[in-house]
Amino acid sequence: MSRGVLVTGASAGLGRAVAQAFAERGDRVAVHYNSNHTEARRTVESLSGQGHALIQGDVATDARRIADAAEEALGGVDVLVNNAAVVTTTENAHPVAGSDLGHWQQVWRHTVAVNLLGAADVSYCVARHMIDRGAGGRIVNVGSRGAFRGEPDHPAYGATKAALHSLGQSLAISLAPHGIAVASVAPGFIATERVADWLTGDRGDALRAQSPFGRVARPEEIAEAIVYLAGPGSSWASGAILDLNGASYLRT
Repeated sequence: MSRGVLVTGASAGLGRAVAQAFAERGDRVAVHYNSNHTEARRTVESLSGQGHALIQGDVATDARRIADAAEEALGGVDVLVNNAAVVTTTENAHPVAGSDLGHWQQVWRHTVAVNLLGAADVSYCVARHMIDRGAGGRIVNVGSRGAFRGEPDHPAYGATKAALHSLGQSLAISLAPHGIAVASVAPGFIATERVADWLTGDRGDALRAQSPFGRVARPEEIAEAIVYLAGPGSSWASGAILDLNGASYLRT
């Protein structure tokens, strides 16, 4: 049976792969984006099947509008994938020893607004629609291994991903009586267009060497896990945080 799936931050990279994976299974997908309309449109055009939609908005400020638009366009959102995030770049690195206070504060506030508060607000709005319809549903959060191993040059990223994992576990408990299961994935480094330059030269060699497989993840591999956690038979995984890092970081 076709489901309505909202994927935030789906204009490219992992979000695009997730949208494609759901569409290949016959689901209707709302492709959310903030600013890159051209790439978001390409994502929609790449999807198999019909009934897909394009949703624009900033998760930090437009959560209700995004959730309402997806609910209307899809005839109900059954699955939410919280993928939109401020990712780590050279420009937003903010190690304590190498940053002034103004840069530190700017990166922290922007990262918290998107990675944590935005995901929380979208989750709230989508979950309320699910509850009102009495239909149950699934929420999958895209976290990071950085939540566990630390991100010394990007502490705001690591902290917000850890908080996102915790949010997912809290929601897993509170939303279970409504038939809504919530889980998270914690990927390691993923080869996407945005970080292609990170995989060149010595830095690329070092990143690949983190895993005993000698490579980094493909977006499709992470998307497959997200599709599983959003599946009809995955309710017993609610509250789980699934490590997807090719044994590059092992939690004890």
